[in-house]
Amino acid sequence: MIGRLRGTLAEKNPPQILLDVGGVGYELEVPMSTFYNLPATGQPVTLHTHMAVREDGHFLYGFGSEDERVAFRQLLKISGIGARTALAVLSGLSVTELAQVVASQEPGRLTKVPGIGKKTAERLLLELRDKLPKALPAAHAHAASAAGGAQGDIANALLALGYNDKEAQAAMKQLPADIGVSDGIRAALKLLSKV
Repeated sequence: MIGRLRGTLAEKNPPQILLDVGGVGYELEVPMSTFYNLPATGQPVTLHTHMAVREDGHFLYGFGSEDERVAFRQLLKISGIGARTALAVLSGLSVTELAQVVASQEPGRLTKVPGIGKKTAERLLLELRDKLPKALPAAHAHAASAAGGAQGDIANALLALGYNDKEAQAAMKQLPADIGVSDGIRAALKLLSKV
């Protein structure tokens, strides 16, 4: 199995990338959460990988963090969830958000991911309930429970106003951690209006 690759980023064609490792080009599919954090082409990058061998070929998936790979593998263990769906989930939600959704049992957040209907979302929540938080480091489980406070309220307000998860998270990263809900919403809206 190939567990990690370190090389030069040769091409970026979402969701696929080409990583040059010692003259060998590896094609990897990555979730958009990893894709957005990749450096420019020609720059060095290290990715955690998951290799899948199927009848129709060998497939390599790359992840910017070990947590993403762990979540991907947990998703693959669920009956009816393939690699494409697992990548879609990790493209629509960060690992911390996924842990938060599972902890709070919110199927509505999962149904926003393309290809996930209500029944699939409910099955994901049921199957991941006891597995995902245990699979992730304690820091992420703590962050997921803490995010339910002011930060969670701000994010939910932005989603209710029509912003997508990516836009909401980008604005949230620029806010101070101790900001109140109403001030946070105002500040986030100002940041989003500048984009």
